[in-house]
Amino acid sequence: MKWTSIVAIYSLFWVFSAFLVMPFGVRTADELGVEKIPGQVHSAPANWRPGRVALRATILSAVLFGLYYVNYVNRWITIDDLDVSRLLGI
Repeated sequence: MKWTSIVAIYSLFWVFSAFLVMPFGVRTADELGVEKIPGQVHSAPANWRPGRVALRATILSAVLFGLYYVNYVNRWITIDDLDVSRLLGI
């Protein structure tokens, strides 16, 4: 696999992981008991930590990409395994 493919696929895993881990650990102002800023939406996070989200996304994407790469090298699951046409009788 070319290094450019590795970077592109890892980037996709990272963005997916970032959106996946983003809502975990976030609390609203009402849950924390802090005062809201005028105009603030009730559901807006009061303890938003982008560094923590980036760290969690990096760890998760590294694990997922590692599994992807090991599958790519060892060919555990191939495109033939994902062919549903023979299951449907097509």
